[in-house]
Amino acid sequence: MQKRQLGNSGLEVSALGFGCMGLSYGYGPAQPRQQAIELIRAAFDRGVTFFDTAEAYGPFTNEEIVGEALAPVRDKVVIATKFGFKGGDATAGVDSRPARIREVAEAALKRLKTDHIDLFYQHRVDPQVPMEEVAGCVKDLIREGKVRLFGLSEAGADSIRRAHAVQPVAALQSEYSLWWRAPEAEILPLCEALGIGFVPFSPLGKGFLTGKIDESTTFAKDDFRNIVPRFTAENRKANQVLVDLLETIARERKASPAQIALAWLLARKPWIVPIPGTTKLHRLEENEGAAAIELAADEQQRINDTLARIEIKGDRYPAHLAARVGR
Repeated sequence: MQKRQLGNSGLEVSALGFGCMGLSYGYGPAQPRQQAIELIRAAFDRGVTFFDTAEAYGPFTNEEIVGEALAPVRDKVVIATKFGFKGGDATAGVDSRPARIREVAEAALKRLKTDHIDLFYQHRVDPQVPMEEVAGCVKDLIREGKVRLFGLSEAGADSIRRAHAVQPVAALQSEYSLWWRAPEAEILPLCEALGIGFVPFSPLGKGFLTGKIDESTTFAKDDFRNIVPRFTAENRKANQVLVDLLETIARERKASPAQIALAWLLARKPWIVPIPGTTKLHRLEENEGAAAIELAADEQQRINDTLARIEIKGDRYPAHLAARVGR
């Protein structure tokens, strides 16, 4: 697989990473431990060198799985994890006090079976803790060799600037895809100006852009898409027009809709590294195949022109989660 540089950080990673969250959290029942380990190792065998986890995924179990899976190849991969929630529980509110950041770092090192975290993200901005204190704490961890690089997730432009002034931000991880393009207005230009890499999560629209979800699809009771406005049956039906576009182009390119959606993201900027996740080997192989697809300029323009005429229906988060992003 091709490699990419995450901004000006000097960090080289595979053009597509692997988002490990869904193996343990968010999309229904957790995968059996050994099955999850085997899938992560399969991703590495297929050229993936960038793996994303967090203490909140489980909580904690995802980091343990990632650590065990990648221990035999630790010097050949980049592992990103995150701090920022009370007790590691994403439902309990944010907590980025420096003492808590240190606690998370020490615990993550043990769970990941490593002596350093390659990329340490603040999972969500904590309005009660000045960004300068957060960045300063991570800067100290970098000096101590426990962390290599600092990242932010779903942060707003002001927070990014303030953090970057204290400790260079290597990467910003936020949602970005064909059906969520808000970062294009302010965040992507800021990343380019500051030399920050951009890591889109949910690059396949939480599965919708694969073409395998329609208005009749039902989700497991603990699948968080059940509370996402964009995933109501009515909105899924309305948003099918976007999938129809992808399917048309995919047929022409002898590819899948998911591959076209990922190829579109890769074509946006050379410092963008999407991290699709999956629990299935054949989907992993499909996703990684997108790295070999280069969309021609006219294909990109056709997609963009069509997107300009489409109004995506439904918010991407319920109100209580939307309040945590863009701070």
